[in-house]
Amino acid sequence: MQELSQITLILVVSLFATIISKRIGIPAVVGQLLVGIILAPSVLGLIHETHTLAFLAEVGVILLMFLAGLESDLSLLRKYFRPSLVIAIMGVIVPLFAYAGLTYLLGYQTPVAIFYGIVFAATSVSITVEVLQEYGKLSSKAGTVILGAAVVDDILAVLILSFFMSSQDSSSHIGTKLLLQVAFLLALAVVYRIIPVIYRFVDKLPVYAKYTSVSLLICFMLSLLADSVGMSAVIGAFFAGVAIGQTKMAEKIETNISTVAYIFFIPIFFVTIALPISFDGIVKNPIFILILTVLAILTKLIPSFLVGRGFGFNARESMIIGSGMVSRGEMALIVTQIGLASQLIDRTIYSELVVVIILSTVIAPFLIKLSIGKS
Repeated sequence: MQELSQITLILVVSLFATIISKRIGIPAVVGQLLVGIILAPSVLGLIHETHTLAFLAEVGVILLMFLAGLESDLSLLRKYFRPSLVIAIMGVIVPLFAYAGLTYLLGYQTPVAIFYGIVFAATSVSITVEVLQEYGKLSSKAGTVILGAAVVDDILAVLILSFFMSSQDSSSHIGTKLLLQVAFLLALAVVYRIIPVIYRFVDKLPVYAKYTSVSLLICFMLSLLADSVGMSAVIGAFFAGVAIGQTKMAEKIETNISTVAYIFFIPIFFVTIALPISFDGIVKNPIFILILTVLAILTKLIPSFLVGRGFGFNARESMIIGSGMVSRGEMALIVTQIGLASQLIDRTIYSELVVVIILSTVIAPFLIKLSIGKS
């Protein structure tokens, strides 16, 4: 019953945080993230990380990205693939070298310095998706570029992480792992082709909510497959949404899944993402934390803005794109946890990284809002 009480508390405070956020004119996701910080073990200690909460949060981010895929316009994704690709590449290269260079000059060992760069190379699009949905910009040109760039960004970051971690472990079979990841990405094209065939078969099933049920199965299966080859589960979920979004039942499926996802799973994800925060890093190295946070913002915002302008987007659209790439969120937290589990980094570095990740995640929605120009 203790975990049920924690879930109930999260849902209650998340509801009030959303209401208050809308009343004072800030993105609702910021309110939920701040609630997570307040309830975290490092502050009030009312919510603690458990396997149940971690699982529910993971389902929440998978459903969020699946819904983002459902809402995506495939023709726009194709049209803006080139700027998305360049933004993704720059969004990985710039923070990778900036963080690795800075931390190496500050005396960190080379593997740790490179790991810093990998942590901040990843973009967490889940926060951005929520804010863009709230302001009706997810299907805009800028929203489409952000989605495409963030997904490619995550794929590149995962491939780099796989290569790096394998290089630290002589027993790893790096070639096999990378081959599986490439095979998974190629398989996504096949999935897109067979979805219509699957739904013709679903038409004949005497099952309640059959389209929604099968859609969830496809979403979870691709998420599991992505995870099994060492990639982020959200990549599989997003592409499942994109494929199913091209069917005639997409709108009904989106309505059915959104109801459950936004009432239960997604609020749990946004609240629990802030639970790992520890303020030890801020107390011990406030200047260093500030520098890392500013760097987290600038190494995504500036390259993305410049690439956007180079591809003909106006200043506002380019700022939206740049702001949308700032958030690190769950992707960076996952990478950080991998580094801690492999003993590549210690608890002190872990605390510093988590603080910067949470700060960049909280700041990003405000930047997006300012870029959109919402009052």
